[in-house]
Amino acid sequence: MKNVEDYELVKQSVAGNQSAFAELLNRYKNLVYSVVLRMVNDAEEANDLAQEIFIKVYRNLDKYQPEYKFSTWLIRISTNHVIDYRRKRKQETISMEEMPYELTNYDTPEKEYIKKEQSKQLEYAIKALPDLYKIPIVLYHQHGLHYQEIADVIGEPLSKVKNRIFRGRKMLKESLEKGKGEGI
Repeated sequence: MKNVEDYELVKQSVAGNQSAFAELLNRYKNLVYSVVLRMVNDAEEANDLAQEIFIKVYRNLDKYQPEYKFSTWLIRISTNHVIDYRRKRKQETISMEEMPYELTNYDTPEKEYIKKEQSKQLEYAIKALPDLYKIPIVLYHQHGLHYQEIADVIGEPLSKVKNRIFRGRKMLKESLEKGKGEGI
């Protein structure tokens, strides 16, 4: 099934072919998980939400329109699901620096410390952005989506996406510069 187009898999899934849906799940589980993880910053919570998203996708496959890329449709469902979840829960998210990870480089301990601190500052700054700016920034810089794909995902015109990314970057720059001045 490797060479089968996404839309063909969707049609087969709607017709009841469970292995076709399993192939879609296989192709996109990492994408959905990474989008969700960037939004909630908790691996276990991201896993639970990703499962909920795929259940929602399965139930709504018949609503997929082939003029959009399947991945774009899937990311839109994912971001909307997480936004709805956060609205319902009103929970504070955990920042990325609290997530266990290992850097695989050969920098000196000082360089590693500086990189880690800069990463923390950036994560705090991203976390502090309103969702209006955070979502396009994360989709563009951390997931590599193009402006038009982001516009499709969030359901806004291309001009608004460009503007929000521009303003979001400006807000991040100001936040990081302010942090340096305060010795953060």
